[in-house]
Amino acid sequence: MSRLATSYLGLDLRTPLVASASPFTGQPETALRMQDSGASAIVLPSLFEEEVVHEEVEFSQALEQGAEAFAEALDYFPPVDAFESATDRYLALIGRTKEQLDVPVIASLNATSSGGWVRFAKLFEEAGADALELNLYRLATDPARAGAAVEASDLDVVRQVRAATGLPLALKISPYYSALANFALSVVETGANGLVLFNRFYQPDLDVDSREVVPRLELSQPWELRLPLRWIAILRPHLAPRASLAATSGVHSGSDAAKALLVGADVAMMTSAVLRNGPEQFATVERELVQWMDANEYTSVSELRGSVSYAASDDPSAFERANYLKTLRSWSAPLDLTSRPSLP
Repeated sequence: MSRLATSYLGLDLRTPLVASASPFTGQPETALRMQDSGASAIVLPSLFEEEVVHEEVEFSQALEQGAEAFAEALDYFPPVDAFESATDRYLALIGRTKEQLDVPVIASLNATSSGGWVRFAKLFEEAGADALELNLYRLATDPARAGAAVEASDLDVVRQVRAATGLPLALKISPYYSALANFALSVVETGANGLVLFNRFYQPDLDVDSREVVPRLELSQPWELRLPLRWIAILRPHLAPRASLAATSGVHSGSDAAKALLVGADVAMMTSAVLRNGPEQFATVERELVQWMDANEYTSVSELRGSVSYAASDDPSAFERANYLKTLRSWSAPLDLTSRPSLP
């Protein structure tokens, strides 16, 4: 067995380095390059239910246009099977990626309706996906809806999908739950096999000239790994070995991957570093991780994993409130602000 071997969602992986959802994973040829460079699993880009519904509505309107005014228009309807929907393309992507790769292929889904979550989960399983990542990318913006109702709705998604499919199931969540530890435990008790921490919300910007809301995509930075590190360290003692934990956002180097494993992650997921440096970044990060393990005398990922989690840490308070005070006191001013230059 490889010293880097790990398990995620019950899947045996050669290394703990996984390609998270990105434009690259939606290209089977590029996904193959990532596999050849060391990615031990591939998470496909998410299928969004809104995209599917939009295409279906557009297609329906196109078919109906002019039908009431010109009876002969009915003779020009294209055959329905000639229409390739977003769903068709996604299922084909699963098939093509599975054909070209040897590593597990994880489908990703972001739906908006209970029927959508179940429908697509079943289709993904039939298409041959090895696992399913539920991408809960949504904001609780309704002031009339309490946090308990939001959590209950999310747990119901897990419950329904779990009942509909036998695929290993991961839930990719945000850190914005009022009682995150309790919610994470409830997710696992409801049927999820793992958690992906965290969903990286992209904040909209405002164009002051056009006064329009515009998208601004910025790739992650290594410092963004700190939040997943904190919560994986806290959650691991409560969830392991029942559920897998994946760290995502901010994994750019071998030392970043080592940090994720130290606090208890089973895998470290990468996107931004790969988009910046190409699929071969996996080989670089794997090499750096092995070098770090050699320097620190770790013989395997299993020995490394969780050795600095909340339960194993010499100072568990470092992950909680005490760290807030220490962080504030660690800052030092670059200048002596007590002395002010005299004014001319």
